[in-house]
Amino acid sequence: MPICIAQAPFSHPPPAFSIPKERVSQMNIFLAAVLGELITRSINLLIDNSCKPPTAPDVEDRLRRILLRAQVIVDEAMGRQITNRGVLQQLDMLRDAMYHGYYILDTFRYQSHSEEETKGQVLTDSLSLLKVVNSLQGLCSSSRNTQILEHLQKSLDVLSSMIIDMKEIVVFVMSYPRLYRQPYSMHLLVGNCMFGRQMETELVISFLLHAQPHGPKELEVLPIVGPGKVGKTTLVAHVCKDARVRDHFSEILFLHEHDLTGVDLAALKEGYVTEHQNHGSNSNKEGRRLLIVVELVGTLTEDVWNRLYSGSVEHVPSGSKIIVTSRSDEIIKFGTNQPLSLKYLSHEAYWYFFKMITFGSMDPEMHPRFARMAMEIARMHNGCFIGANMIGCLLSDNIDFHFWCKVLGFLRGTIRKHVSKLGGHPFDLINEKKPAHLGRMCAPSEDFVLHYEYQRSSQEDVPEIRIQDVIYGSVKAQGKFEALGWRSRIPPYHSYINVCEIRGLKTTGTKRKRCMKNGVTLY
Repeated sequence: MPICIAQAPFSHPPPAFSIPKERVSQMNIFLAAVLGELITRSINLLIDNSCKPPTAPDVEDRLRRILLRAQVIVDEAMGRQITNRGVLQQLDMLRDAMYHGYYILDTFRYQSHSEEETKGQVLTDSLSLLKVVNSLQGLCSSSRNTQILEHLQKSLDVLSSMIIDMKEIVVFVMSYPRLYRQPYSMHLLVGNCMFGRQMETELVISFLLHAQPHGPKELEVLPIVGPGKVGKTTLVAHVCKDARVRDHFSEILFLHEHDLTGVDLAALKEGYVTEHQNHGSNSNKEGRRLLIVVELVGTLTEDVWNRLYSGSVEHVPSGSKIIVTSRSDEIIKFGTNQPLSLKYLSHEAYWYFFKMITFGSMDPEMHPRFARMAMEIARMHNGCFIGANMIGCLLSDNIDFHFWCKVLGFLRGTIRKHVSKLGGHPFDLINEKKPAHLGRMCAPSEDFVLHYEYQRSSQEDVPEIRIQDVIYGSVKAQGKFEALGWRSRIPPYHSYINVCEIRGLKTTGTKRKRCMKNGVTLY
């Protein structure tokens, strides 16, 4: 019997919803019109974007983003032990371009606030870039925006090109071992490390670890020259604390200028003025290499140098080396290697350092009025690291707009008066160990004189009075006294002591004639 399968009532698809042909034609025409309009607008937008020049806010935003990329690369490289000289040079160039980019960005950003609030009186014409900014104030709005855009665009192009060229180098950087664990905020690292000297450090270490190419009785000498307070002693201290250097040399000896007068050179064999002793594998007779560091303040005569060098060759082991630091270029002739010349930081790099110290974890963009004043205060310190730490910490501890205005006005007046009367910047005179008349912000009737500055080691006691409290605070002191300028947080951990004096200002008014009557003085 055949089996009959009942057909499901919905075995066939239901009939499709039918649309009249006229309606379909109308919808096609509508969609074609919409698509045509969208395509036309897109093409017009592309044409406008390609033909229309970029605006200053657009370039500023792109520069800010490219600066963040550059900062990531630089911050990562700062915490790694990079030994390749080519990589260091590329990173050094990128770091300088980054500092320049931030400086331009901050200058134009805070200049706008300066024009609104002080009509251009805050930023002076001492720097080349600020000259450009101030000259723009006299131009029409369109010309000023065009020149601003040119500076922003130039910095953007330079950084973009550098980052594109450094794609392979970034991979190399990640392969180098870390020197330390990077903190969550870069301002913690900047305040506790040697700023901007990574390339110089590796160059000195490379010289020290390089195999001796000369005979066994000839010592290699590296001269390090640079102006006062540029960081020569700090650089050498960081090099000597490097584990690679300490493992390579059995002893590190420090000789200062006063040690060279009548020094028994034969005593070098026993470890004269020994700073470091390594009792590890290099302490055997064959591997006892010696590092001698000679720190000079003045000049060194050729006769004294010849006696020192010949005595060192005679009494120190083979493979030993000498580093000589001085402000004078005359020591270059004593070197066997190309000298290392240290210079002050550029204005752009110094502003980056000062901004980090002053604002810390604060975002300067959220406080444009403070940042504008900080930029001018940083310019007044002529690249002085001690000044940056002193005034930066003072401002950081007193986040008050009126206090910052008082500090800025006081510095302006002091420097202007000092230059007009004594013919030089006060920080330059202090560096030359000449008296500087600084004055007191809270006591205008008193003359504060800083006679000279000297250093103490970290083991020595320091004065309780801080110089920033005397200049900007209400600390009462009379006559001559010593004040702490700065206590460094990085090797060699020196304390900078200032010999100061507070004098009462002489009145300039004419004195009334006095006469005597019956033995009594009358006025």
